Amino acid sequence: GFWSLLFYIRSHPNPCVWSQIQLIQSGAEVKRPGDSSVKESCKGSGYTFTSYGISWVQQIPGKGLFDIGWINTDTGAPAYRENLKGKVTMTLDKPLSTAFLLVSSLRAEDTAVYYCARHTERETSFGVVQKKELD
Repeated sequence: GFWSLLFYIRSHPNPCVWSQIQLIQSGAEVKRPGDSSVKESCKGSGYTFTSYGISWVQQIPGKGLFDIGWINTDTGAPAYRENLKGKVTMTLDKPLSTAFLLVSSLRAEDTAVYYCARHTERETSFGVVQKKELD
């Protein structure tokens, strides 16, 4: 049968007092299981892009939020949730102030809403990011 995967990325402006800080994400995509991949983007504006890490989070239908990982926007070094290594790839285009999330070997269970989020501190660790996201 035919299953469709919905990759839905919402625009995520920071709701705090720094109203000029925004993360603009790419739009919704529908893919079939077995399709090779989908690549989502997250463009930062209103701040120095390389000064704050970017996290990616997935919201699976009927479930909570799950960390995918984060990328150091200064060095480009990513940190992935252990069970997603090899499944997702995070990259950057520094001149465009944009982070990318590539999800490969698509399956029905990859259906989710994917969000990017800017860190509030310049340096952090994946463990700290997990705690902040899940609290």
